[in-house]
Amino acid sequence: MIQIGDTQYLLNDPLVIAALVGAAILLLIIILLISAVRAAGRSARLAEPLARQIGQMEHRFQSLSDGQQQLAGGLTHVSDAAAASQANMLQLMEQRLAAVSEKMNENLSGSARRTAQSLGDLQQRLQTIDKAQANITKLSGDVLTLQDILSNKQTRGAFGEIQLHDIVLKALPKDSYTLQHTLSNGKRADCLIHLPNPPGPICIDSKFPLEAYEALRRAGTDWEVNEAAKFLRTSVKKHIKDISDKYILDGETADGALMFLPSEAVYAELHANFPELVREGFAARVWIVSPTTCMATLNTMRAILKDARMREQAGAIRRELGLLFADVERLGTRVENLDRHFGQASKDIAEIKISSDKAGRRARRLDNFDFEELAPETEPAIIKLTKDG
Repeated sequence: MIQIGDTQYLLNDPLVIAALVGAAILLLIIILLISAVRAAGRSARLAEPLARQIGQMEHRFQSLSDGQQQLAGGLTHVSDAAAASQANMLQLMEQRLAAVSEKMNENLSGSARRTAQSLGDLQQRLQTIDKAQANITKLSGDVLTLQDILSNKQTRGAFGEIQLHDIVLKALPKDSYTLQHTLSNGKRADCLIHLPNPPGPICIDSKFPLEAYEALRRAGTDWEVNEAAKFLRTSVKKHIKDISDKYILDGETADGALMFLPSEAVYAELHANFPELVREGFAARVWIVSPTTCMATLNTMRAILKDARMREQAGAIRRELGLLFADVERLGTRVENLDRHFGQASKDIAEIKISSDKAGRRARRLDNFDFEELAPETEPAIIKLTKDG
């Protein structure tokens, strides 16, 4: 790079190369001229050839100057073409940058819309989650309330009675049972089913040994398991004995009673791990039922009640059938009488029709008589009409 004043020239620039070549040639010419002038004094004979060489050199220098001017014009043309190409390139780049910018703006706008929509959807989902959380909180409160209910013996007993009432209400007609029925011994059963004899009315009492069952569930060691099992056996045996003593009365109730467990888990635990308690209940004529088995038992009782009521109504049905048979016989007799009346009426109508035809024929004959041809003194003949025509 060569710097002249404030202008910098590159060594590979064609104009700079041409200028350097011209300067070198000019320098060479000057050197040659100086050499020629020095040599002029040495040899006059060499003056003319040197003058000719100088003339040739001037001619060549002129040619070189013309070529340099042509080269400068070509370089100027090339420079103008490069500038135009650069301008076109810049314009094309600006257009492409504008298109890219527009595309980016569109993409950013679409991304903004999608982001806003996603945020809206996320907000809706968060609202749904909040509602679900509120429901879960409410449900947790309800569960805690249920735990509070089951932790108290009185409220737990009421819970079992309500569940038993709901099952009985769905399984049996209203006139086939009595809730909170007081027996002759002063004991009050949760429900008394009015079954016919045999077996007779049967009592259902709700029991819920929840403390023993929860202790069995919480037991972690073998000793705790054994103690909880003893507690459960003691509780269930006491319930069986109480029901057997209070709700099985000779001549008043059936020869057995039902102990209702309002928990399928407790019922399954007894049958799976304490079968001796179930057998003891059978021996005491106390049958342990869960909500599911109680519903099945009550449906069986419903069929028994229906069969008993059908037997009670059998006599009345037979009497009604006898009366119905007599009514049918009377109806048959009356139909026969009506048929005879219809036959006689049909015969009378036929005879009336015959008489009517005869009377019509005679009336037509009378209408055809020529009364003007008859003698005035001649008495008209009297035609007697008989009853049969």
